[in-house]
Amino acid sequence: MNLDQYLPVLLFIIVGIAVGVLPQLLGYILGPNKPDAAKNSPYECGFEAFEDARMKFDVRYYLVAILFILFDLEIAFLFPWAVALKDVGVVGFWSVVVFLGILVVGFAYEWKKGALDWE
Repeated sequence: MNLDQYLPVLLFIIVGIAVGVLPQLLGYILGPNKPDAAKNSPYECGFEAFEDARMKFDVRYYLVAILFILFDLEIAFLFPWAVALKDVGVVGFWSVVVFLGILVVGFAYEWKKGALDWE
């Protein structure tokens, strides 16, 4: 078995790990470490925390976050299509029109159900 083909992959993995780990190690070794009571205290907007950090959030918060991610990812699919618009032709154009139609129907449904309203 010829392992020469795996050398670039191994180098890529080593460089990736080094880029992720070396700055953290350098910051830990070279950075100042002078903790005091003020630095170690819980901090929330300049005043003492008045509630537990593990408090429950309203489910609407998560719903809006999931909807944002969903629509954001769907919009992200438009960028490669826009770059390759000349190459995909009429079939690619109408495929994206159908995709956007489904996206608009989903957005209208969420709007009608009140999922985007924040009270």
